[in-house]
Amino acid sequence: MKSRNILIGEDNHCFIIAEAGVNHNGDINISKRLVDVAVEAGADAVKFQTFKAENLVTKDAPKAKYQKESTGSGTQFEMLKKLELSTEAHNILKDYCNEKKIVFLSTPFDFDSVNLLEEIDVPFYKISSSDLTNIPFLEYIAKLNKPMILSTGMASLGEVEKTIEKLRIAGNTKISLLHCTSNYPTDYEDVNLNAMITLKNAFKLSVGYSDHTVGIEVAIAAVAMGAKIIEKHFTLDKDMIGPDHKASLNPCEFKQMVMSIRNIEKALGDGIKKCNRSEENTKKVVRKSIVASRSIHKGETILYDDITFKRPGNGISPEFIDMIVGRTASCDINLDAIITFEKIGGDYEKNFSGYRNKI
Repeated sequence: MKSRNILIGEDNHCFIIAEAGVNHNGDINISKRLVDVAVEAGADAVKFQTFKAENLVTKDAPKAKYQKESTGSGTQFEMLKKLELSTEAHNILKDYCNEKKIVFLSTPFDFDSVNLLEEIDVPFYKISSSDLTNIPFLEYIAKLNKPMILSTGMASLGEVEKTIEKLRIAGNTKISLLHCTSNYPTDYEDVNLNAMITLKNAFKLSVGYSDHTVGIEVAIAAVAMGAKIIEKHFTLDKDMIGPDHKASLNPCEFKQMVMSIRNIEKALGDGIKKCNRSEENTKKVVRKSIVASRSIHKGETILYDDITFKRPGNGISPEFIDMIVGRTASCDINLDAIITFEKIGGDYEKNFSGYRNKI
């Protein structure tokens, strides 16, 4: 998936989205500090949420269990109204992200919010799990012909398939999928990280993971399993009032996650089994050579009992034992001396020239 200079897919590093969400508590200054934290951590993008409470929920919509636990009683409308970002705030944040050289993203939750994000020209759209089955809304976004990243929390494989089919009919094939468990925080036994692989195999699309667990281990494991996108909530302070702070990483934790992901990517390598350049010195030191187990005189036939195998490995490898036994010593060979090509008689150059070139 490509949008402008942003590349997401198998041949690129994991695209890390720092999910600020609504952890700004409606404050533009907190929002900008969150951008700073994302930049300092090395995230590729920082993402907010764009909505008008009156377009998103009914006035008496109840809170989810985790929202009640973190924000107390009341309705979703009352909670969300305090967490809106104005049009002006969006423009300020987009400009601030440009200045800080980090991608600005925001998840829209209603049609007006999509229009606002189009006005400030977001490079692609991240869709919440809550809208995976909101087909009219997704078709509206799909027709904008920008890449779409779909979170799949709460969904069955059949629901994901139906949504992808509708998006393709609408003319948009630039789709990535995020496995997700829509509970805040998510217990480890509910993560089901193997479902990410199921999505990849079923739809042949780039996949990633939107993480709501309390630590960084699962996100790192997801990258080791092939995730090309990681989305993770972060906050300035977990003790702040708001629905998502407690299930978010603090700045230090988020930075540690990013660093760990980059280290894992280095460790994954290209998959070719070979002796790495960094191993060459170790190879010579710790592998073994064929060594004389007694003093062997010139002209003697070398028997199996005359040799043993010891470090270092800069002589003839033990794998060629059958080609050494029965040879004639061309010179005296001292006890514990490494047996070399020059010390055995006959047509060794013919037999060992290829091997000699390799070592």
